[in-house]
Amino acid sequence: MTLQDKATIASSVALRIATYIFLRIIPGHHLPPIIYSLFAIYVPSFISSFFSQKPYEVLEDEVEVVVTETQIEDQPPTYSSTAAHSQNLPPGEKPVHLEEEIDIAETVTLGRKSAQPWKTLLTGFPSPTSTLLSLATFLINSLLVLSAVDLVYRAKVYHPSNDLSFARLGYVSPTEASILVREPESSQLPIFVSYRLADTPASYEDPAWKSAGVISSLGNDTDYTGTVTFPLPNYPDRRYQWSTSNNHTGYFTIPPKPGNVGKQGSFTFLTSSCIKPRFPYNPTLHPLAIPGFKHMADVVKSIPGGAQFMLFLGDFIYVDVPRRFGTNVEDYRREYRQVYASPDWPLAGQNMSWIHVLDDHEIANDWDANTTGVYEAAADPWHHYQTSVNPPKARQAGTYNQLRKDATYFEFTQGPATFFMLDTRTYRDASGDLPVNSTEKTMLGPEQLADLLHFLAKPEPKGVKWKIIASSIPFTKNWRVNALDTWSGYLHERKVILEAMWDVGLRGGVGVVVLSGDRHEFAATAFPPPAGGKWPISATVNEFSTSPLSQFYLPTPTYKQTDEEDIMVKYIPNGNSKLGAVTIENTASDQSILKFRLYVDGIEAWSSVLLSPPTISGKNRGKDALWG
Repeated sequence: MTLQDKATIASSVALRIATYIFLRIIPGHHLPPIIYSLFAIYVPSFISSFFSQKPYEVLEDEVEVVVTETQIEDQPPTYSSTAAHSQNLPPGEKPVHLEEEIDIAETVTLGRKSAQPWKTLLTGFPSPTSTLLSLATFLINSLLVLSAVDLVYRAKVYHPSNDLSFARLGYVSPTEASILVREPESSQLPIFVSYRLADTPASYEDPAWKSAGVISSLGNDTDYTGTVTFPLPNYPDRRYQWSTSNNHTGYFTIPPKPGNVGKQGSFTFLTSSCIKPRFPYNPTLHPLAIPGFKHMADVVKSIPGGAQFMLFLGDFIYVDVPRRFGTNVEDYRREYRQVYASPDWPLAGQNMSWIHVLDDHEIANDWDANTTGVYEAAADPWHHYQTSVNPPKARQAGTYNQLRKDATYFEFTQGPATFFMLDTRTYRDASGDLPVNSTEKTMLGPEQLADLLHFLAKPEPKGVKWKIIASSIPFTKNWRVNALDTWSGYLHERKVILEAMWDVGLRGGVGVVVLSGDRHEFAATAFPPPAGGKWPISATVNEFSTSPLSQFYLPTPTYKQTDEEDIMVKYIPNGNSKLGAVTIENTASDQSILKFRLYVDGIEAWSSVLLSPPTISGKNRGKDALWG
């Protein structure tokens, strides 16, 4: 095999492996240049191998040798003294010699080479006899490269979604609701937003349409987005329809008041993170298709009474995957528009409240540079499309219900739970600048940390049994790959927060659960208080880390328990779509039940049940004897 033949096979096999990884496993931005380079090597080497191939091979090579011997009398000698004597000899005694004549005949039998279809199709090497097979294997590699180009460029070039007109439901509280509207067509202005009762009206209810608000002007400064917030009647569990004058509509249910679970006897919300359109790659899908939205819609249908909201834990966009096209505001805005322009978005968002926290891919991978660099460009659409209809900003520590000005983290209470939505990107120190145990190293910044500790310490109204901490990145240190980007890189601050969480359990009556995402895997982790300390085992904190909603998952495990601080409860790495459903039920006793169900690709794969710590007298681990 010649050097060019080896180059053909090697470049083809490497090309196919790299393309498969890029299209089906992980759409890393480093892979397209590798794919293009391999194809540039493959094309000339394939052409050279194709034209240098011989269609025939030697089947048999026979060589026949024929030796013919001839006896020849020697000529008389030239010396006169012996010549007469030689001539007088009898015929049989005359001197003779033998001459040999050798005839060599070679017979070569040629045959047409085998087409070798499997070798040709699997390796990309041209067939020696079949032009059709050679073209087919070349076409396979060409289509793979075109598929990679399609995944990288098609959405950006053909679907920038500049003309996107849509409306979505934001945060809905027992007293008001928010709606985000995008409308680039000025002829649609002003936009009137209305709502009405969708359930069968009771005698005290008015089913007529009511004005929710008017959006008079929209411009490029907000990417043609605007919001409307309107008050709601004091009728929990009633279903309402909202509508806009630019032909968008949807439904929502007024959530229960703090401390209540609703008429279904339970309170359910969803959680996940990480979205990238059309991955794993499927050429038959729309370039903006998001299969995870379909799975989510199926899950919601299976839940009695549906879900109150989606608590989305970051990476709503991937501005740098599979390629970053720029760092200006428009590059970030386009990514948000494309998700909301997905043909699958209405299935997941038309009748569902979505609330959001920030993570790195809304800015840049593993972002830890605060508000420098591209942060300002990234934050522009993040605020216009997400936080403008998010829950209220967190309450400022040391004040009476005063909201923290300019905070990018949020706090609210709904039904039997109260929520704190962290911002783990805007305020953090660089992950590698200080040791992981440094007392000076912070992920949250001093103000957010103080507000979180205040949230954990404050007493809750009757019936509120759970404090939910939403963190875009895992709280556990059991994820070993790129661990510094998680709370594993900020262990001192994590310890401070954990102790405050255990204090909640020590007081009794309220449990603490952390919800996180980011890792493209699922893991449930328990954080029991240290043995011999002041905290009872009932103060154990639990984390459910769920992702992606629609993205790649890692084919090799990356989560591993190595100590008794972070206890692995369940680990499920596989699945391109993972969705968590959290259901809270208040019982006849003073304890509450929290059920977590994990759905992988739309099918329930695992579930867990937690009990809130009891409200009982006693100190330290003396409570454990009563809790059981």
